[in-house]
Amino acid sequence: MKWERRVLLISAPTSQNAELAAQRRIIARWKVAGAARDLSIVEVVGNKVAGATDKGAALREKFRLSATGFTGILIGKDGGEKLRSADPIPAIVLEEVIDAMPMRQAGDR
Repeated sequence: MKWERRVLLISAPTSQNAELAAQRRIIARWKVAGAARDLSIVEVVGNKVAGATDKGAALREKFRLSATGFTGILIGKDGGEKLRSADPIPAIVLEEVIDAMPMRQAGDR
């Protein structure tokens, strides 16, 4: 997805994780704005991956994701980590961080 999409990488130990449920609710309410910002969602729940073809273990290693807690990471189109949080990331924070990115400001609207 590099140079094509921004990625919100969400990691949780189980599908019953409260933070995962909260982040999913935020994303569901924010879907149109996220799509307008070229945002794809990738979830690593346990060892299952949704939204990408990578293996869970590889993503956990590359992005230093805990197997026991929630992590949300916003990754820019350049592949760099732009925001990391141990709590669900509010939509307004996602918007502000994405809208401040150079590629977004340069006409990627």
